Amino acid sequence: MVSGKEGTTPGALADSLGVPAATLSFHLKELLNAGLVSQERSGRNLIYRAEYEQMNGVLSYLTSNCCQGEPCLDEAATTCGC
Repeated sequence: MVSGKEGTTPGALADSLGVPAATLSFHLKELLNAGLVSQERSGRNLIYRAEYEQMNGVLSYLTSNCCQGEPCLDEAATTCGC
């Protein structure tokens, strides 16, 4: 599922990811507390949106500090070898 800046509802996320609503609710709450997603009420629905700037900051930190500063990914790799 790709939602982009429009965001999506927890129900749509649960359906797309195939996870129970209670599990998703727990993780969305933690992502919200971490500032990695935002939440907005639209009528009776909650809309969750990724906070791309915050996520990019986390990715930048991990990229800079992974493997104690040593490169751990070659150009063709898709996962870290740490």
